[in-house]
Amino acid sequence: MTGVNRISGAGRLTPARTARFTFDGRTLTALEGDTIASALIANDIHLVGRSFKYHRPRGILSAGAEEPNALLDVSRDAARRQPNVRATVQEVFDGMRVSSQNRWPSLAFDVGGFNDLLSPFFAAGFYYKTFMWPKAAWHKLYEPFIRRAAGLGVAPTETDPDHYASRYVHCDVLVVGAGAAGLAAALAAANAGAKVILCDEQPAVGGALHYDSGSEIDGRAGYDWALATGKALAAMDNVTLLTRTTAFGYYNHNFVGLVERVTDHLPAPDKALPRERLWQVRAKKVILANGSIERHMVFPNNDRPGIMLASAGRTYLNHFGVAVGKKVGIYAAHDSAYEAAFDLRKAGIDIPAIVDCREKPGDMVLAEARSLGIEVLSGQSVVNTSGKLRISSISVARNGGGAARKIAVDALLVSAGWTPSVHLFSQSRGKVTFDAATERFLPGTYAQECLSVGACNGTDDLQATIDEALAAGELAARAAGAEGGVQVALSGRNAFEWTGGMIGAAEGAGQDTTVKAFIDFQHDVCAKDIRLAVREGMHSIEHIKRFTTNGMASDQGKLSNMHGLAIAAEALGKEIPQVGLTTFRQPYTPVTFGTIVSHSRGNLFDPARKTPIHAWEEAHGAEFEDVGNWKRAWFYPKAGENMHEAVARECKTVRDVAGVFDASTLGKIEVVGPDAAAFLNLMYTNAWDNLKPGRCRYGIMLRDDGFVYDDGVVGRLADDRFHVTTTTGGAPRVLHHMEDYLQTEFPHLKVWLTSTTEQWAVIAVQGPRAREIIAPLVEGIDLSKEAFPHMSVAEGSICGVPTRLFRMSFTGELGFEVNVPADFGQAVWEAIWARAEPMGACAYGTETMHVLRAEKGYIIVGQDTDGTLTPEDAGLSWAVSKKKPDFVGIRGMKRPDLVKEGRKQLVGLLAKDPQVVLEEGAQIVADPNQPKPNGQTLYVPMADRTIAVEVSDMVFFDKEGGRLHG
Repeated sequence: MTGVNRISGAGRLTPARTARFTFDGRTLTALEGDTIASALIANDIHLVGRSFKYHRPRGILSAGAEEPNALLDVSRDAARRQPNVRATVQEVFDGMRVSSQNRWPSLAFDVGGFNDLLSPFFAAGFYYKTFMWPKAAWHKLYEPFIRRAAGLGVAPTETDPDHYASRYVHCDVLVVGAGAAGLAAALAAANAGAKVILCDEQPAVGGALHYDSGSEIDGRAGYDWALATGKALAAMDNVTLLTRTTAFGYYNHNFVGLVERVTDHLPAPDKALPRERLWQVRAKKVILANGSIERHMVFPNNDRPGIMLASAGRTYLNHFGVAVGKKVGIYAAHDSAYEAAFDLRKAGIDIPAIVDCREKPGDMVLAEARSLGIEVLSGQSVVNTSGKLRISSISVARNGGGAARKIAVDALLVSAGWTPSVHLFSQSRGKVTFDAATERFLPGTYAQECLSVGACNGTDDLQATIDEALAAGELAARAAGAEGGVQVALSGRNAFEWTGGMIGAAEGAGQDTTVKAFIDFQHDVCAKDIRLAVREGMHSIEHIKRFTTNGMASDQGKLSNMHGLAIAAEALGKEIPQVGLTTFRQPYTPVTFGTIVSHSRGNLFDPARKTPIHAWEEAHGAEFEDVGNWKRAWFYPKAGENMHEAVARECKTVRDVAGVFDASTLGKIEVVGPDAAAFLNLMYTNAWDNLKPGRCRYGIMLRDDGFVYDDGVVGRLADDRFHVTTTTGGAPRVLHHMEDYLQTEFPHLKVWLTSTTEQWAVIAVQGPRAREIIAPLVEGIDLSKEAFPHMSVAEGSICGVPTRLFRMSFTGELGFEVNVPADFGQAVWEAIWARAEPMGACAYGTETMHVLRAEKGYIIVGQDTDGTLTPEDAGLSWAVSKKKPDFVGIRGMKRPDLVKEGRKQLVGLLAKDPQVVLEEGAQIVADPNQPKPNGQTLYVPMADRTIAVEVSDMVFFDKEGGRLHG
């Protein structure tokens, strides 16, 4: 048996395909395609959880992503467990284990239910007024207790064994929602020749057509048409159809985040498949067809298990073939709820009454109710409910007072109308407008390239929805550049015309009452809590939201926002637009950390970058250090050497003979275009228009505030092409800095920027015999001192490989930097090493590089600078042009505090005893008000002694530069 509430012949699932699962240890049978919610209801289980604050019994309220109550713990095994899964979304698979949450010792008997009796002490905002005294109790008592009580589920402790995927994709038109509107829009756009992505959070297309039994499109039942259209779209080459895929965030520049549930519904997923996939979509046009959300009625004790939305009752019946009860009452302020009564009655379910708080329901639904023999109690309201773990009866009274009539029911379907789903539109920074006639917020001013169609745009009639969607699809396709195809024409018909709707508290939950009439089920927020917030002085809807926590649960107020807003407006004596609307934030529904992190965990959380020469360095015994994400050779110890001995040897070898150094990690940016020189003039402090092709120049880059941001050598390869180098750690931020200015401040310049850091391997050959080492390997470049002086660049070949050869040095010695395509990096290195090793040269690492460059007075931005140094402070004023009228940072550099006397200066320090090495981070004693103390002896107090040092300039080696230019 698949459940006592399963109706033979109803629904769309196949009875022969079953799946077994457990709920709180009880084994149950479902049909393939069931959600947990539909399977539980089929087995006559409505109690699924306990509320957060009062621990009141809670049941399934909806059939979609808006579900606030049925949040369950779902697992395959100990490692594959996820709390707070919405039972209305998660499909059952064979072997699934499901547990209820937030209860002890059991769901039926929860000790926490005592909180309900203490509810007067837990009024809205109580947490702002309690836990204040005694002060010492906060850390020992209050905070530990609150942390244990917070949340509904228990986070898993096992390592997640699943993997996740991520994709970037571009399209002409992204359609969000595959109901009638979304399918029509996608069909029109695809037929026009656009590249279309259509996504929907449900397992199959159809949207509201899943439950709407009376709609027809093109002469077919609405759901049948939806399936056929979805199949046709999926077969088109220019369409990507993604089901089980939720659009959770709409970001700048039509960037939309989608999360696809790939294997959560499968009993034995292929290990090669990701559990979930993140789609990062950049669309030229976005069409929002994400429908509307039915609102519940706000009345006393409206939270008992068995009370659910009317559309949910229809979904469980018409799609899953499950009746929500055997005696189902209806309480409504909108005509749509009547259709649930009609469908249930035709399926043989007893409908004791339809209670309608309106005096005049819609004529069409009223006539149909009478023809089916259903009693309609118009102008009356449900003023209370009974039942401990499930609703057993409702109390009905005429509006304005009078004796209550008790009606026995085992389920109650409610509907206060529909709220357009403007979440994604609002996330796009669009501005909503309030339609007073229908009391709902609708898309108003658009901020991005998107259109809203169908129910989310306030369009209720099916034919009007289809026409609107077809027009939007074609318009979006044409605007995206599509030119082909023919127009699509479709006809649609609703079974009934809907009228009515209300927001706010219904009869029995008005301002003069203190009953529990719930607005936000997940956070136990009642109508009286909103009114209390207003009395406490909260007049902004954002303050009311935070005081009561209305709309702050994982459902993000999908059901509660409009009711809370209306009650607040009434209490404040204002119109709803004057009170405002809370902010819709990403994500639309919860997204797992696994999806967001994707591959970026374990070794890939902070991936190591390795140069093309890394394998050789590793094989030759290099010790490595982390520089950003790069693994860089630190030093090359020989047998028995410690780091200091190895570095001393390497330094001496470079000075006496030569050394070979892997400089591939240097940032490299290709700056190309007729305005390349003009652009660099604006980005760097010194001039570039007078730099001739074949020459290099050291450049300083500043921030707006005038402080040093980065530096590097720039070579001019042609009038319109520069090879820019940056610090290793600065490559991405410098490129971003350049792009930011190019796109926002200097868009008139014709310049293109390309990162080439990983395209070039760089081999630095430094030392007196550097020219001798590389000369036989280089072709097409005259390496003589006269033809190729210091700070030159030329293109030629080395070992038969194209090269950009720089004559430059970061050691103070004669030096060359050989740039070759990364694929040939190790081969060229080995050829150079084959020349260098017999001459007595060495391979050296970053520690030796630091010593050699410090001896020469070359700074490293980020090590010798701290973000508060100007070029003057760093002894680099010579690199600042006095003739240029403008460059980034020129105004910041002229601020009074940056040009005043007495600013800290970068200096060199020589220990009086050359055998003593200062410890990193040591403090230096000096008078902070004296000028730069060159020649003065200062003292560095250490734990065991005080070291005397003398202040000097920063060049310790080859002050005249004879070796550099040799």
